[in-house]
Amino acid sequence: MGYLAPIQAAVTETTPWETKLAGAIEEVFGGGRHDLPGLVDGLNELGIPAPGGGHWTAEGFTTAIAELAAAGKQED
Repeated sequence: MGYLAPIQAAVTETTPWETKLAGAIEEVFGGGRHDLPGLVDGLNELGIPAPGGGHWTAEGFTTAIAELAAAGKQED
């Protein structure tokens, strides 16, 4: 048994974009890139659009991930 179920804390369904982003992040990490600049470059190389379209930046990535995390928190 794994430590985490993929959506154990989610309060909403994962969108197709979120699923694609998660797969792309795994692919970039699997290719040996483990820092933010490498991750951002990898997402851009894979053609994964940033929210609203366009290219990823380090600031845009950290903002998007923070927003996804905040949206997925359960209400107390």
